[in-house]
Amino acid sequence: MKRSSTLLGNAIGLVVLAVALGTLGAISAQDKPPKPEGEKIEPFKIAVEEKVLRDLKDRLARTRWPDQIEGTEWEYGVPVAYMKELVEYWQAKYDWRAEEKKLNNFDQFVTTIDGLTIHFVHVKSKEKNALPLVITHGWPGSFVEFAKIIGPLTDPVAHGGKAEDAFHVICPSLPGFAFSEKPKERGWSSQRMAEVIAKLMARLGYTRYGAQGGDWGAGVTRWLASNDGGHCIGGHSNFPPGARPMDDPMREVTQKEMERWEARVKELSDHRAYGAIQGTRPLTLGYGLTDSPTALAAWIVDKFWAWSDHRGKLENSFTKDELLTNVMIYWVTDSMASSTRIYYESSHNLPRPKSMTPFKSTGKPAPMGYALFPKEINVPPKAWVERASGGKLAHWTEMPRGGHFAAMEEPKLLVDDVRLFFRKLR
Repeated sequence: MKRSSTLLGNAIGLVVLAVALGTLGAISAQDKPPKPEGEKIEPFKIAVEEKVLRDLKDRLARTRWPDQIEGTEWEYGVPVAYMKELVEYWQAKYDWRAEEKKLNNFDQFVTTIDGLTIHFVHVKSKEKNALPLVITHGWPGSFVEFAKIIGPLTDPVAHGGKAEDAFHVICPSLPGFAFSEKPKERGWSSQRMAEVIAKLMARLGYTRYGAQGGDWGAGVTRWLASNDGGHCIGGHSNFPPGARPMDDPMREVTQKEMERWEARVKELSDHRAYGAIQGTRPLTLGYGLTDSPTALAAWIVDKFWAWSDHRGKLENSFTKDELLTNVMIYWVTDSMASSTRIYYESSHNLPRPKSMTPFKSTGKPAPMGYALFPKEINVPPKAWVERASGGKLAHWTEMPRGGHFAAMEEPKLLVDDVRLFFRKLR
């Protein structure tokens, strides 16, 4: 999880973006879809061209497989046997059209902010006093991560909850990800993407809202709480910040917390290279991930393996369909290369893009709360998070199970904690 990115431009060559006001219009793969003008918000439907799916199957069939040392499993990377099984399922059983239809059941829209077309899911609750909640993904996730939690958040009564816990849910695709446009300028760090999300919430007319996110979305959430406190009433995150302090690291830290942190650091010691590559040479990496769907899937699946609470079998945490639908979002929009740039842009302190309009901070910083899942990338002691945050936390929950992709892996635990946090702030 780390660094900045962009949106829809190249994705258009592979995808028909059906944007319509009641009727679905086809756009050829060579045409650039019209940008909404001014502050206009247009309905959006996913409609991938059939030739894109045929090309995908052809590429999968022609995969050139690497060798693997006999007797090894996941220690060198995703095992060949697992990838062959996944690719076979992708070719023979996976149904993109069915998944596409499910995703299109969520109300989706596009609008232009700071020169970029921004895609977002926007599902309103029927409850009168629902609180707007913007939920932001990271890498290698996407808005599809949140499919299991949108219903419980917007319609809590239908999912065993209380009407007073209802939210209007907004799930944007970060610039350079999915159906949002790819930036053409340098400098689109995660913090500048957060500005765009603040501007999106204002455009939707929400003067009071909550924020939630993990991975890069955690940084976006913290930025909104810190810089748009006049509108953002609080931020909830499932990705706590907090590194080992140089000064007195054991202050207020239990032995159990320290053992947990050290064990997770050791588990992930061989899983750090992706960040270094994406933060320094994202384009070089992008050639292979753009050309080979098998390579792209392996690159993503490797992170789902490392960062989830699967107990030795990945499908204890995610079905093949869930894994592949997230992979497909990257493939059909040709957004893997542009998405990895978030790592480079966020670490190089580049000048502000010229296309960005000004943003003025509002109000005082809003409270932050955290849910810590045991197989998260970072599992710091609570005291470290408080020291990194500059004071006491408004909320802290340590979960019994789950990992980095909490909304997919443990949706009920996450939803319950989000409800609990925002009850204090509504």
